Amino acid sequence: MLSHCAHARFVWNLAVEQQSMYSPRKGPVPGFAGQCRQLTEARSAFAWLADGSQTVQQQALRDFAQAMVNFFRGTHRKPTWRKAGIDEGFRIVGSQAQRVERLGKHIGRVWVPKAGWVCLRWSRQVPEAKSYRITRDRAGRWFVAFAAVPEPIAAPGTGARVGVDRGVAVSAALSTGELLSVPGLRPKEAQRLARLQRKLARACKGSNRRTKLKAQIARLRAREVDRRKDWVEQTSTRLAREFDLIALEALPVKAMTRSARGTAEKPGRSVRQKAGLNRGILASAWGALARRLDHKAPGRVVTVPPAYTSVRCNACGEVDPNSRESQAVFRCRACGHTANADVNAARNMLDLAAGRAVTARGGTGLPEPANREPQHCNAS
Repeated sequence: MLSHCAHARFVWNLAVEQQSMYSPRKGPVPGFAGQCRQLTEARSAFAWLADGSQTVQQQALRDFAQAMVNFFRGTHRKPTWRKAGIDEGFRIVGSQAQRVERLGKHIGRVWVPKAGWVCLRWSRQVPEAKSYRITRDRAGRWFVAFAAVPEPIAAPGTGARVGVDRGVAVSAALSTGELLSVPGLRPKEAQRLARLQRKLARACKGSNRRTKLKAQIARLRAREVDRRKDWVEQTSTRLAREFDLIALEALPVKAMTRSARGTAEKPGRSVRQKAGLNRGILASAWGALARRLDHKAPGRVVTVPPAYTSVRCNACGEVDPNSRESQAVFRCRACGHTANADVNAARNMLDLAAGRAVTARGGTGLPEPANREPQHCNAS
């Protein structure tokens, strides 16, 4: 299977190199059919390439063709090089992908070309799929994923609605008052990770000691990622089952987590602080939670503009940045309403989604009709 990964990565990188050599003078780059013909010629010329699976190599070309289509549509970035030890995986299609058998309660096996039957842990019911993909992460673990679109979760039909405010200190604050946080590494695990990273900085490049340290760090990182993914799945499933409408902020997570390093001519400011904020946002799984909610509750997720949601009082509608005294405390300077700052923001999102938000001073601050109310006066 490692040789399958190497062949798929090699063919992908050849396609990337071929695409990078394009110029109007040389003419168009061969498409998927043309690259498949070139692959047949290469397999007849090189025995080590012919020893691999033709299906694996052709599917790598098909993945690259789809990646280029996504790039021209503007939904994804341009395909880049794949690296050994990081981008390990391949895909199987056709009748070979349907050869899956269950051997016991938690044991099954799948047929892999050139490798035969490979045992797997039967973690869930395998759907009827026309393809599957085998991947290997940095920690050395193998996974098999069958291509099937699951059915969305049915709405409860109770009319319940919820607003979700995503943050760094609190990963998700619900308008019901509940605060949810992504579980990360435990204190002892974090200390061990820092100790291993210090050892890695002193290890010689290319040494066996450095390889072992990288594997240990990868296992800790994989544990952290697994906990984050499990939290996202459980939280999104729960919200989709309990609420008919879910309100989220329209946050450009990719733009918000972009590095502030800048260039050599124009270096950025507060680069280390921005890097820490980026790590906090990514560790809170803002984007993953929104994506899984869209998958599990399609048509029931409403995004609202995030402007002034964190500084607007949910009780009276007063917009005052000074009302948010700290990250967790919101105390309105007009009416005295006190609440958790994240919960107050989540309730404002729910009001925006339901069309009930009214501000006391000229609307949301956006170029739209303003709703005015009498101003509050504090008694002296």
